[in-house]
Amino acid sequence: MNGEKLSEENGNFLVKLARKAITNYLMEKRVIEFPKDVETLLKEDMGVFVTLTCNGDLRGCIGYPEPVMPLVNAVIDAAISAATRDPRFPPLRAGELDDIHVEVSVLTKPELIKVEKPSQYVSKVNIGGDGLIVERGPYRGLLLPQVATEWHWDAEEFLSNTCMKAGLSTDCWLYEDVKIYKFHSQIFQEKE
Repeated sequence: MNGEKLSEENGNFLVKLARKAITNYLMEKRVIEFPKDVETLLKEDMGVFVTLTCNGDLRGCIGYPEPVMPLVNAVIDAAISAATRDPRFPPLRAGELDDIHVEVSVLTKPELIKVEKPSQYVSKVNIGGDGLIVERGPYRGLLLPQVATEWHWDAEEFLSNTCMKAGLSTDCWLYEDVKIYKFHSQIFQEKE
């Protein structure tokens, strides 16, 4: 998102696209075609995550932190992956389609947080506004902005949990060789 926000209409389109991609893949074992007649903004490369919940519990969440492909393509791929390839859950079954709730988070490009000493990260994290990526060597973990709010975490807990998501120790954000990035997201979800 190059500073340009998506409209509510864009967001509703993306949520319906994610639902359609999952449904077609589970019912017909095929990936839907890339929609050609979409607004130019939706064809821009953007990061995106698709989150699936069932009765309020996480059922799958996969996406692209970096803007590596056109948004509509990324939504289709992330939706199918969240439904069938999240290693934390068994693949979604067609019989579960009516029970899931679809959420699409469109991300800004991650921005490196610059600090003189790691303890300053706490003051640079905006709970509810920032998502985080922690990176150390080959390890990388990401948590969306809404996660900290949902769990009522403060900045230190958010940093620690992002480290855990990366497979690192909870205090790794205090290490000099760790890189921490922040990003923002626009969240769109199915109406109840």
